Amino acid sequence: MIPLKGNYDVIITGGGLAGLTSAILLAKKGLAVLLIEKKSYPFHKVCGEYVSNEVLDILGSMGLDPFQQGASRISRLRVSTPSGHEVHSPLGLGGFGLSRYKLDHAMAALAQQNGAEIITGTKVIDIIFKGDHFETKLNSGEVINSKIAMGSYGKRDTLDKKLNRDFFYEHTGYLGVKYHIKTNYPDNEVGLDNFAGGYCGIVKIEDDRYNLCYLYKRNRKTNFNSVHELEEKVLFRNPVIKNIFLDAHFIFEEPEVINEISFSSKQQVENHILMCGDSAGLITPLCGNGMAIAIHSGVLLSNLIAGLNLERNISMKEQVQLEGAWQQAWNKNFRSRLMWGRRIQSVFGNFFITELGIRSIHLMPALESWLISKTHGKPL
Repeated sequence: MIPLKGNYDVIITGGGLAGLTSAILLAKKGLAVLLIEKKSYPFHKVCGEYVSNEVLDILGSMGLDPFQQGASRISRLRVSTPSGHEVHSPLGLGGFGLSRYKLDHAMAALAQQNGAEIITGTKVIDIIFKGDHFETKLNSGEVINSKIAMGSYGKRDTLDKKLNRDFFYEHTGYLGVKYHIKTNYPDNEVGLDNFAGGYCGIVKIEDDRYNLCYLYKRNRKTNFNSVHELEEKVLFRNPVIKNIFLDAHFIFEEPEVINEISFSSKQQVENHILMCGDSAGLITPLCGNGMAIAIHSGVLLSNLIAGLNLERNISMKEQVQLEGAWQQAWNKNFRSRLMWGRRIQSVFGNFFITELGIRSIHLMPALESWLISKTHGKPL
C-alpha cells in the first residue's frame, strides 16, 4: 500500500545493504525516508555472504549485532589452485558469515523501527529530475516526490537501461550461482577454490548452513544445458570443489542465479540520482568485500545528505555540490579497492597463471598480506 504522504526528503530505490543502511541512518536523523524494494523480505539473492569486520562497529551503532543473528566468525582464508593445491593464511581483520536472507530482513525491520517507510513488492520504473525535486514512478502508476533520489538497486536493473548506463549494454558473460548447503567444513574459514574460467567460495553462515557460491565467465565456444552440467564438466576438475559438492546436502532445490554481472567502472551519479552500493560500483566477488562496501557507502552518502537543510527543496547549486562531494567520497574510499579487485580477478580463471601465482604468493607472506589489505578497508 502506497503511503499517503506526498513528499519525502529522500526516496531510496532498492532495499539491499546500501539502501537499508542509508534508510536507517537518515531516519535516525529525523528525515522523511521512503525505501522501495521490488521483492518482499526476507528473500535470497546471489551473494558470497561474507562480510569484513570493518563494518562491525557501524552495524552495532545502528542497533544490529550480526552474532545475535547467528553469524559465524571468520579468521582464516583457504585458497586452492585449479589442480587442487591448497594454501592457508590468516585473514587479518577477519569477518563474519551471515545470509542476506537474514541480514537484510533484520535491517529492514530496524529501518522501520527508526521511522523509515518501506514499500515492498513494488517496482520503480523511472526516476525523473524536475529541477528542484524528483519524481519516482512506480509500476502501480503512482508518482511520489522527493528532494533527494538514491539508487541502490544492485548490480543490474532495467532502470540502468532507462538511464542509458553504458555497462548495461556490455555482454560480460559472467554468471553467478549460489547455494545454501549443510556440510562438514571449518566454521572459521572462508574457502576460495579456483577453476578454469572462475572461482568458487564457501563460508559458514547461520543455522549450521554454508554459503556455496561461484562466478563463471562463459566461454562462447562451450555451451552447457544447465548449471549442474557446468559444475560437473568444469568446476569438478578442481578436486577440492568436487569433494565439497559431493559431500554437501543442498538446501535449495535449485540455486539462485544471476547473469551478465559487470565489474566495469560505473558513474556514482546518473541524471542527478545518487547511486550507492553495487549500483555505484561492484567489487569482484573473490575479494569478499561487496557487502562491507555497500554498508560503508550507505554510511558515507547518508552523512552527506544529512548535512543538508531539507526543510525545503535544495537548489541546483546544492544538488551539484552534493553530487561532487559524493563522487569524491566514493573515489577516496573505494576506487583503489575496486581497481585492485579487477586486477586480481584478471589473472584468476587462467589455469596456468592461477596455479603458479597462488603457489608463488603464498611463499611470500608479506606480499600475501599486502594483497589482502588492498581489497579490505579499515574499521569504521
